[in-house]
Amino acid sequence: MKILTLHCDYIKFKPLKKALKSPEELSDDAKKEKKVEECLVVLTAVEKQDSVSSAAALVENVKDIASQVKAKNIVLYPYAHLSSQLALPEIAERILKEAEALLKKDKEKFSVTRAPFGYYKEFELKCKGHPLSELSREIGATSEEYKPRKNLLKEEVYDSKMLLNEISKTKLDRENLKENDHRILGQKMDLFSFSETAPGMIFFHNNGLIIYNELVNFWREEHRKAGYQEVSTPLILDKRLWQISGHWEKYRENIFLTKYEGRDFAVKPMNCPGGMLIFKSKPKSYKELPLKVAELGVVHRQELSGVLAGLFRVIKFTQDDAHLYCMENQLEEEIIKIVRFIEKFYNKFGFTYHVELSTRPEKRIGADSLWDKAEKTLETVLKKLDMNFKLNKGEGAFYGPKIDFHIKDSLGRTWQCGTIQLDFAMPERFELEYVGEDNKKHRPVMVHRTVYGSLERFMGVLLEHTNGNLPVWLSPVQVSVLSFTDRNIPAAKKLHKELIDLGIRAEADLDSSTVNDKIRNAEIRRIPYIIVIGDKEEKAKTLAVRKRGQKPEFGIKFEDFVSEINELIRERK
Repeated sequence: MKILTLHCDYIKFKPLKKALKSPEELSDDAKKEKKVEECLVVLTAVEKQDSVSSAAALVENVKDIASQVKAKNIVLYPYAHLSSQLALPEIAERILKEAEALLKKDKEKFSVTRAPFGYYKEFELKCKGHPLSELSREIGATSEEYKPRKNLLKEEVYDSKMLLNEISKTKLDRENLKENDHRILGQKMDLFSFSETAPGMIFFHNNGLIIYNELVNFWREEHRKAGYQEVSTPLILDKRLWQISGHWEKYRENIFLTKYEGRDFAVKPMNCPGGMLIFKSKPKSYKELPLKVAELGVVHRQELSGVLAGLFRVIKFTQDDAHLYCMENQLEEEIIKIVRFIEKFYNKFGFTYHVELSTRPEKRIGADSLWDKAEKTLETVLKKLDMNFKLNKGEGAFYGPKIDFHIKDSLGRTWQCGTIQLDFAMPERFELEYVGEDNKKHRPVMVHRTVYGSLERFMGVLLEHTNGNLPVWLSPVQVSVLSFTDRNIPAAKKLHKELIDLGIRAEADLDSSTVNDKIRNAEIRRIPYIIVIGDKEEKAKTLAVRKRGQKPEFGIKFEDFVSEINELIRERK
């Protein structure tokens, strides 16, 4: 059984039509739209291995999560999209009804609503934004602890062709996708692909990796200028580290686990704990503070396959974390610098944004006096900067309050990317220290910070925001050189090589197809410049240049074109 729990401000749902030949019978009241407020929605997919006894395990998990998020209203919602190994409908219905009955026995603690089984339904919900508002779990799954296999008597037999057929990538279903959807653009521009061998993990093609690397290069350059050091921490770390940080208790269900020589290890879902070990690796002085340490860390978080969505919701992604270790009297100045730093990035990509301030959640670590101080600091900074902000009470991280930056794309959608989180608690847990001017040991305050957030998701948002028409510096192919006829091929090849030698990302289309076909192909792939070399251009030693979205210009000198495109690349325009 697979579940996805959503802690919501509300959910509204209404059965529309039968999805099964024999769905459950509905009363007139059950056919009407229902609205449940302040609830825990439990999207549930019952699988082949489940039986009626599985209802008890489902209820145990629901109660566990409900207690963590302080939810009293429970909505059991059949949701087959979470699994491809579904149980027979009659079994699934019995399990959900049994779970409903078990939860209702605890009527003083929970109010239970079950959505109709066997119907297509429309639903609308508003999910909260705190760390536990979205959790996915697999219930009843069994797996043998990994042990080295010794004395293997016979070689494993398998059919490689059959296996290849099983793992071959599925085709993208474009029926419900808009033309500017990043998954469609990814195909047109040959940027990335996905495979069932690694669900929720991206296979970057050459063109996609160019975009990724250019975003990284810009990130690195700006961080160097702003005085950040860059580090890299291991991908797999001992379970004890996550117990110290608090992630083991809060995120264990979403962490990939493994064993090595009898020890439990976790594939890191976050970068922070590893960074703190670097801080502790040698003594620190107040003269070194604020210490700004950044990491482009690859992290993994378990997600159910039904909630994966291109670059937007993945299992493996790169988080552009930074951690600033400060004295208390440095906090306001450093947080203001971070806000301006984030603004610089978003202005570069043409994004507008709004800001939200999230305060202490019910389940948290650290003393209330420290939370008072942290919340007041962030609020003071926002007021000093005269920034309008939305207040989200109870939506902060479990270790500290935060300022979130929500960027708006060309379709008016908002995406939470950048964040600033003020943390007094984690330095306490890890016993971080620096020697002050008084020669005594003091505890630093930690600021967690991202700009892109998830690099992959930022790329997806950017692709849809621009409809793939990326600025020249980000475009995987910056110039396409076309031969007008076969006799112009040598001149086109020569020009292509000259551009490559100058560091410009150019390609040559020397096919025997028509120029219109070649231009159309380049436009589909959103290439910023198209140069056509024909007899006139060869004779005059000039170029015919078509800028993206404009009419062609003739008689352009090679030196002038190179000067123009190099300025756009150099200035990242």
